[in-house]
Amino acid sequence: MPETVAVIGAGLVGCLAAVALAKRGYEVTLFDYRLDPRLATTQDRNLRSINLAISARGITSLEYVDKGISKRVLKDIIPMQGRMIHNLRGHQEAQNYGLFGECINSIDRGVLNNSLLDEVDNLQNVALKFGHKLSQIKFTPNAKQTCVFTTNAASAAKEYAFDFVLGCDGAYSSTRSQMQRELRMDFSQEYIDCCYIELYVPPAKEHNPKFNGKFAISPNHLHIWPRGNYMLIALANGDGSFTSTFFGPWSLVEGLDTRSKIQDFLTNNFPDAVEIIGLKQAVDAFENHPRGALMCVECSPYHLSQGRAIILGDAAHSMVPFYGQGMNCGFEDVRVLMQLLDKHSGNRAAAFEEYSSKRHTDLVSIIKLAKNNYKEMSHGVISNLYLLRKKLDTLLGRVLKDRWLPLYTMVSFRADIPYHKAIQIEQRQKKILAYLQAFILALTSLGGLGLYKVLRRALKNRK
Repeated sequence: MPETVAVIGAGLVGCLAAVALAKRGYEVTLFDYRLDPRLATTQDRNLRSINLAISARGITSLEYVDKGISKRVLKDIIPMQGRMIHNLRGHQEAQNYGLFGECINSIDRGVLNNSLLDEVDNLQNVALKFGHKLSQIKFTPNAKQTCVFTTNAASAAKEYAFDFVLGCDGAYSSTRSQMQRELRMDFSQEYIDCCYIELYVPPAKEHNPKFNGKFAISPNHLHIWPRGNYMLIALANGDGSFTSTFFGPWSLVEGLDTRSKIQDFLTNNFPDAVEIIGLKQAVDAFENHPRGALMCVECSPYHLSQGRAIILGDAAHSMVPFYGQGMNCGFEDVRVLMQLLDKHSGNRAAAFEEYSSKRHTDLVSIIKLAKNNYKEMSHGVISNLYLLRKKLDTLLGRVLKDRWLPLYTMVSFRADIPYHKAIQIEQRQKKILAYLQAFILALTSLGGLGLYKVLRRALKNRK
């Protein structure tokens, strides 16, 4: 008899985990408290609005599970070769991500989730159960684990028994909460002082030959309007629109309590964005759209003994979106766990134990990187010192190739380098960059502003 598993949460990570386990012969039941998000009648889809940027770790993990599925669900991705920085005057300056043209890719969260659900439907050994909200797990050593659900369709709770439970139910994970009753789990939750609001850039009215579509601005960049401690970003959608998101301190947003204040704020800080969004539409969105909070979650360990349960994705390591690694990291969780199950010949207890002990350092590392990257995106990208350091970093990466790798390259384009190892390498390189930067600044102080501009121009033009 094949072993049975309950996967809690039919979001991105839960769907991929269900597919991966099914392909290893497990009998999988995938639960979600929502109704089926693919149905037009479903109103609460519980999907965050921030577009996704899928990169090497996510793609590698999808391909590891099933190359055919990866190809199908990623068919609508839009490559983004770098950031496009918009200053107050509307001038745009590109900053490439990769050393040799590597791209991250924009994809709509809802589209990807629905595509993965379609793939789940195609597997005979996966059952999908929507409208099931987990209320309790009765953990039992050396026996089945009983999951208790409430549903809108039945007045009495429903119980199902499984060999083990895999929780992929997000930052407010009910699975994690139930596990905490069974073991001494270290846990921390941190809200950062940042509110996010979704705006929307509509498609252009006519085909734009420059961008081969109805795009008002380049679809192949992540657009950023950095303004110190707040910013606006925009990622392209296939229909020519852009999903745009404002990030800023709660005190700032709460102080914009009238339409006139909102209008003045947007027109003074993001004039070219307001032009393509439309002033009324921008003010309406800022005033009426939900204001989201950003939270980080850390915990350890991620499993119960005897292979009874484990948590992946945001349930184990919710992070802020500023490194574009939340989904990529969650997909990588699935790949790492499947590799360990294979290594231990399906011995869940051994695989789960090794997962918790070895994965934790990487997860803590990427959470920290994500928090730190907000400063870079909102302020650093327009700092002369940051730009000089980035030019040097890129130049050394191109000249020395695999002997020198910028941090962004290691995180976004090298799935073979663990997060914690990338930070260790970057710390060594950072010391060298600091010496080089100090040397160049000393030269320019002797040669004046003209020499600085010549050096910057030389670095910028180096391909």
